[in-house]
Parts: sequence; C-alpha cells; structure tokens
Amino acid sequence: MGRIGDTEPGNVAERIIREVYTLCRENRAGELADYIPELAAVEPDEFSLCVATSDGHVYRAGNADTVFTIQSISKPLTYGLALADHGVEAVARKIDVEPSGEPFNEISLDPLTERPRNPMINAGAITSASLIRGADQAERFERLRRCYSTYAGRELTLNEDVYASEARTGHRNRAIGHMLRSFDIVEGDPDLAVDLYFRQCSINVTSRDLALMAATLANNGVNPLTRQRALAPELVERVLSVMTSCGMYDGAGDWIAEVGLPAKSGVGGGVLAVLPGQIGIAVHSPRLDSHGNSVRGVQACRELSRTLELHFMHVTRAGRSAIRTSFTVADMQSRQRRNAAEMATLATYGNRARIYELHGDLLFAGAETAVREIAEHGTDLEALVVDLRRVDEVSDVARRMIDAQHAELAERGCQAAVVDPGGLLGHTTSALTPTAESGRVFTDLDVALEWCEQVLLDRHCTDERSPETVTLTTHPLLAALPADQLERVTATLEPRTHARGETIVRRGDPATGIFLILAGRVSNLIADGTGVTHRISTLSAGMTFGEMTTLTGGTALGDIRADTAVRLAVLSPAAFDALTASAPQLKSTLLERLAAGAYAQLATASRSVALRGAVL
Repeated sequence: MGRIGDTEPGNVAERIIREVYTLCRENRAGELADYIPELAAVEPDEFSLCVATSDGHVYRAGNADTVFTIQSISKPLTYGLALADHGVEAVARKIDVEPSGEPFNEISLDPLTERPRNPMINAGAITSASLIRGADQAERFERLRRCYSTYAGRELTLNEDVYASEARTGHRNRAIGHMLRSFDIVEGDPDLAVDLYFRQCSINVTSRDLALMAATLANNGVNPLTRQRALAPELVERVLSVMTSCGMYDGAGDWIAEVGLPAKSGVGGGVLAVLPGQIGIAVHSPRLDSHGNSVRGVQACRELSRTLELHFMHVTRAGRSAIRTSFTVADMQSRQRRNAAEMATLATYGNRARIYELHGDLLFAGAETAVREIAEHGTDLEALVVDLRRVDEVSDVARRMIDAQHAELAERGCQAAVVDPGGLLGHTTSALTPTAESGRVFTDLDVALEWCEQVLLDRHCTDERSPETVTLTTHPLLAALPADQLERVTATLEPRTHARGETIVRRGDPATGIFLILAGRVSNLIADGTGVTHRISTLSAGMTFGEMTTLTGGTALGDIRADTAVRLAVLSPAAFDALTASAPQLKSTLLERLAAGAYAQLATASRSVALRGAVL
C-alpha cells in the first residue's frame, strides 16, 4: 500500500481513516487479556476505528457497533467525577498525578507520599472509585453509569458476565484495595471500593461510544450531539493532563513522543485518544502488547497522528471551525458594474455561487470541518471560492482535502477557485484541472467575486449582456437622444485612447470632464493609509466616470487606471457648462441619466457594504 492519504479526490478524511484501518488490520501481534476469563473468550481479531469531531460527526471503519467492556478507559471518567464530588485539592490528598513507570496493576504506593502515583493505574482508580458520593453502593454505581452515559450520549449498561468474571478472579485488585485501606487512602470498606471498580470496568460500550466520549472531552466536557455537560472545563483540563502523562501506563513516554495525544487504554482492547478542541479517536482491537495496550490501537493512533498531523505540539489556533464566514453572490457582488439584465440574473441565481472565508491554522480538524460544511451545503453550487487570506498555515492533509473536494466539485459541474495571495496551497494554477474555468487562483477577493458572477452570467443570462464596445449613438448616456441634441453633444466630445495600465486620472486632479467608455475597462483605485491600493469599482463599455468632480468642481478622490486598452469620448467641463445656455433641455436629460446611473451603483453598493465590511 502507498503512503496513507495519497487518495483520489473525494472525502479524503473518510478515506484516510479507512486506509489506516486496512493497514492495521493485517497486524495480528499481541495476546488477549487471559487473566479475566470473559476477556480471554472474545474474538481476538475484532477491529474497529472511529474518529469523532468536536461537533459530533463520526467517521467509522470496521464494526463500530461491536459491544465490549470499557475496562480501564473508565478510569479518567471516574477520576473526573471524583474531582467534581470533592474538588481538586481533596482528591490530590489521596491520589498523585505522577507517571508510575510500573505496570498498571502494581501493588505499590509512592514511597514518599504513600499515595497512588496517579489515577490511571489500578491503585489510583480504586481510590477514585472510593471517592464517588452516594448513599449506598447501588447509588454510587448508578452515578458512575449515568456519568459515562452522558459522555457517550446514550444509556450504557453493565455486562453482568464480565463483572462476575472480574469479581471472581480479581484477587490482586482486592490486595491493592486492602493496601490502600491500611494507609487510610481508602477510608471505608475496601471491598466495596474494589467492587465498584469492577462494576465500572464492566460497562458495555462500542467504538462509536468511545469516540463520542473522547469528542466530549475534546469539546471541553460537553457532548457534541446532546449538548449535555459531562464535566466542568477546569476539571477536563486536569483529566486530560493526567491522561497525557499516565494514560498509557509504562508505555506513556513512547506514546507521547510518537502520537502526542492525551489517551487511555483498556485491557478489553479499547483505546481512547483526544485532541483538545478538535477530535476524539477510538479503537477496539483485543490483542494487547506487554504494557496492556491494544497493539492495533496504538498503531492506528500513531498512523492517524502522523498522517493527519494531530500531535498536540502542532495544534491549530482555530480549534472550533476554520470557516470564519460564508456568503453568496446574491449577498455581495463584485465592484464590476453590470447592466440591468445582468443584475437581474445575479439576483435570481446568485445563491448558486458561494464564497467561504477560512481563518486560523488549517490543520486536519479545521479542514475537515470546512470541507464537510461545504459538502453539506454545496449540492446546488455552480461556483465556489475558498478564501485563504486569513489562514496562517495549511497542513499537507488540509491541502489534499481541499484539492480533492475541488476536483469532486468540478466533476459535478461546479467550478472552484481559491483566493490565495500567499500561495499556501502550493500552486498558482489548478493542480487538478488544466482548464481556465475551474481551479483558478486569485490574489484578490473582488476579482474572485467577479469570476463567480461571470460563471453564473455565462450559464443563465439570456438577455443582452454588457457589450465589449459601444458607439456614441448606443452609449446609454446618449442613446435615443433627438438627432439635433445628439449632433450637438457629439460635436463637443474629444476622442481619447489609453494603453493597458495607464493612469487616466490621478488622485487630486481637478475636474477633467465626463468620460464615456466606448471600449475596454477601467478601475477606480484608492490607496489606504498604509499604502495598500483598493479597487473601488470597475467600469466597462457603456459606462461613465468623472461626472461627480465635473458636477461639483472638486478633485479626484482616487486614480482611474486602464485595465485594458481603452477608447473614450470626453465631454469637458467647459463644454458641459456651455450646455446650460445653448441646450438646457439636453443638459437636463444628461443630468437625469447620470443621476440614474449613480443611483443604481449606490443601490448595489448599499446591499453589500455591511457584509463587505465584515469580510474584507
């Protein structure tokens, strides 16, 4: 098999998880936990892998509904409930939080503090169980079962057969319980504390349950599906901290170096791992290594961490969602002026072109959330733009996910592009499709908006489009004028041409007249206080500029630059003023048409100014 993640376009996250599952399925190393008869009787090659996001979406491979017992994965959950019942300081007087470097079932205490070294080994877990409040044993267990059920988002039950098997053979744990009682760590009946520990370990779960438990911890203690709180945020922090250093027993050091996730394993073959703020991972495979950890579980988590870049030392600063905002062309249009037919088309079909602005560090979790939201809401899209201007870092897996989705959209007839001035995706033209219609890369959002509009107009605008060129007689400012008025005004017009990139009007220039565009395109540009130039509007054949300075006698507020070769006709301020005496009706008509054009542009700008302010 090739490197994991080298997949065809599509749901890259799902395929990567499936590939990890397939890779690890061939590993049959390890042995069953034979010291508990019921665990020794399970199917040794059962295997499932689930990844749950912090908003509750679950990816699964293998039989994620296979039931097994939670075993030691219960330890951090019980520890969290003990912290909630008594507070951090009181629990700390009973249980330390130091790695033990010893097997999980060692009959020992720290020689200096005379306390269990941490709540993830059996001595610490039995102590945690002894701290659960309740009027009697039944109430204490019911509180534990309800707590675990809140994490899982469904009602969990006790496996009576496994409980009976553990109770029948758990002499070593009873020895630990009596040792704890002799040091007054457990203050009540040690047999009751050990019995409650047996019961908590015997609760049935599935891989999907464990993944949602992990996602609840990743989501600051709130189940992402039910929205019920399982644990307070400050206690989640402490539980995850202890899982980080102690959750994988005497294999914790290698785990943190290789995988880099807070985690907990159980001798039933389960592994639970958490990337705070982002995802939860669950694996079930009963064959164990010498540390008591699932062989496939450790391998799968290592592969996922490497491929998806999950190590907590490489964590995104935007853990919740990579999508800052999204909007359609119906919400906000480009600064390219359009004619009435084009505006009507964009009003009707604008919802078929959507822009998603991403932000933060785009690692696996952020990219997965963004790609999934785009997929869920993009079934009717014909144009899509992903804006990366506020993204600081893009991981390799995020690049693959974005590229794969764009290729999939292109196959469905949706043209996709990115705004990527920093080249974060690593290509300046589409790496997926060679055509100019899809996979475009822009440095400016407004140009990308204009591209979206063009896609929709090419598909849906059946009326007359804005022309490439106009004549004096068809220019909207002069069209349908009486012959004598047309002759009078055209006699005063001065023809001009400008090359692409040439500045026609500079900021601060006095009024130089009303410019009628006969061919080509120009842009109105304004520089901000930092010297960055912004495009205010783009005008094409049949439009005008310079009217405001001519009418008010002011100076130009920005530059007018030729985007292409441009052909103009200019009505000078003196010629326009002369119409007051020589042709007042003609001047009145021109003023009305200029005002109508200005109003249409103002209406367009008003519809998008609020959103543009938020986005830009």
